[in-house]
Amino acid sequence: MKKLNTVLLIDDDKATNFITKMLIKKADITDHIETVLNGQEALDYLTNSGKYEKSDDVYPQPMLIFLDINMPVMDGWEFAEAFSGLKSNQKGDAKIIMLTSSLNPDDKERASKLSAITGFQSKILTPEGLTSIMDQYFPY
Repeated sequence: MKKLNTVLLIDDDKATNFITKMLIKKADITDHIETVLNGQEALDYLTNSGKYEKSDDVYPQPMLIFLDINMPVMDGWEFAEAFSGLKSNQKGDAKIIMLTSSLNPDDKERASKLSAITGFQSKILTPEGLTSIMDQYFPY
């Protein structure tokens, strides 16, 4: 299986990030996992601004982004909207999987209508869930 360049975790729950990170490491799908605690930090990371500021025009372009819905500062919906407005060299070909504990069917429907959101997965991510995502979106 080909490895992904980077996986970006966007979630304010540090325990969830820890578990997801361990799962990704065990699956050996990437050598680089970046973790941020809200949508604004994620945008800063993707656009080389804020504490991630760099002088070159090379952007990280993670191939897979796990996005929580409910976060302080900027939630998952606001991030998805802002992500859609990024330049293509900042977005890359990222697949955004909304990873949420929300049981609200309206959230799944809303996510399906957003072009930035590729998929919807329940927390906590399982090995089977990760395998399914890899098979569906990175079948090489």
